Amino acid sequence: MTLANEIPTNETVELSDVEKAQIDSLLLKTPYTSGASIDALKIIQNHRGWVSDGSLLALALYLNLPLADLDSVATFYNLIFRQPVGKVVLHPCDGISCDLMGGQKIRQCLNKQLKITNGQTTDDNQFTLIPLPCLGACDKAPVMIANETLFELIQAENLPLILNNLIKEKST
Repeated sequence: MTLANEIPTNETVELSDVEKAQIDSLLLKTPYTSGASIDALKIIQNHRGWVSDGSLLALALYLNLPLADLDSVATFYNLIFRQPVGKVVLHPCDGISCDLMGGQKIRQCLNKQLKITNGQTTDDNQFTLIPLPCLGACDKAPVMIANETLFELIQAENLPLILNNLIKEKST
């Protein structure tokens, strides 16, 4: 069985030397190669912005893991992006605590302001909107993660300022 034949791809991708070095460092700390899967996917995503089919194949070959196994890990975790995303990925919480505290209104305002629905990216590739079920900050609801920053006690009228500041941070 050849790993390359498991999922066809039109993209030929190789891991960079930096990605390989970071993955090798992971492997030194992991007793089983498969145990490094999530962190290896994160490394690729950190360098490329998302994990393409070609990148996934290159990683499967590098780790000598079945592509289907690695793909199932990549598609299970909602913070591994299998398609291109915007410069800023917004994760408003859609859990019950946030909804009770106005989270649904926040998500509706984001949809309206950005002119996108859940899972979409703005035409200018600035924002991608991916709600998550619980961000574990119920006492500060409603909350949202933007890239790796947690915004707490969000109010709809503050969203334009939040979005503008996020774009400024990404462009500097």
